[in-house]
Amino acid sequence: MGTTTAGAAQPAEVKDDPGAPTPRAGRDEPGRRKPSMGVQNAAGWLFSMPFLVLFTVFMAFPILATLLMSFTDFGLRNVTRPWEANFIGFENYTELFGDEKFLKSLFNTAYFVVVGVPLTIALGLVVAVLLNNGIDRARTFFRVGFYAPVVTTIVAVAVVWRFVLDPSDGLVAGLFSEVGLTAPDFLGSEALAMPSMIAMAVWRNVGTVMVLFIAGLQAIPTEVREAARLDGAGMWQEFRGITVPLLRPTLLYATVITTIGYLNVFEEPFVMTQGGPSDSTLTVSLNMYREGFNFFHMGYASAMAYVLFVVIMGITVLQLRLLKDNTK
Repeated sequence: MGTTTAGAAQPAEVKDDPGAPTPRAGRDEPGRRKPSMGVQNAAGWLFSMPFLVLFTVFMAFPILATLLMSFTDFGLRNVTRPWEANFIGFENYTELFGDEKFLKSLFNTAYFVVVGVPLTIALGLVVAVLLNNGIDRARTFFRVGFYAPVVTTIVAVAVVWRFVLDPSDGLVAGLFSEVGLTAPDFLGSEALAMPSMIAMAVWRNVGTVMVLFIAGLQAIPTEVREAARLDGAGMWQEFRGITVPLLRPTLLYATVITTIGYLNVFEEPFVMTQGGPSDSTLTVSLNMYREGFNFFHMGYASAMAYVLFVVIMGITVLQLRLLKDNTK
């Protein structure tokens, strides 16, 4: 049998170790004072100051100045003496809607958006589905290939496409000559100039939409797809009944950012056609640039900019409301 103790064990006496470090006061201990709320706020403002200064100087002030300028006849003579600009109220805005050139540019921009956005979204979705499910080999290569135009400078892309579509020495002209045909002047024809720019814009932006849809497709649970296949759903039924409904938030985001980008189209017509022929590719942004920096009608150009801003805001709100209930 084991031995038993006569009494309860007494705790050992703890002796102070002269070499042990002295414990430091924690944040909540009375030995250390917490910074006051005023000090914390001051530190936050201090760290935010570089951004706030840059935002105020390069964003907030120009936006406010442009708004005020749109109600004046600000021109070249007022660059050095802005206080001499005359306040004319809404005259610039009323003049806009009687300006045939502005209405033409508004129609061209709407044409670019109505045709280009659905093509970009549809092609990006198809490519994303193929790269996510249909292509097993060299998948990374194809993803990089489709995304490469996105990271390429838009001016470089426009210059290359202008060379490709050249009716005399371009790549397309060479392909036409191989079969005994004469290539049309894509950028010199009123009927073909805008479709040519739309084709270039879709080719360049489909990579962005593809990446968004691939991320959305990978977020869809595999169990949902497997359950649909067990129920006998085919590829088209799975795509229509599962993939598209679950991609609605991604579809909304891709549609909104693509629409905003296409409404601001500027570089493509500026580099490729200069708005021609006969203003068939003149967009609102290019028209705004001409009025402001070629003719120095800066007040008029500012009013044009705010009309475009209101159009963008209205279309964005409409898109959000149309798809809001479907994304809940």
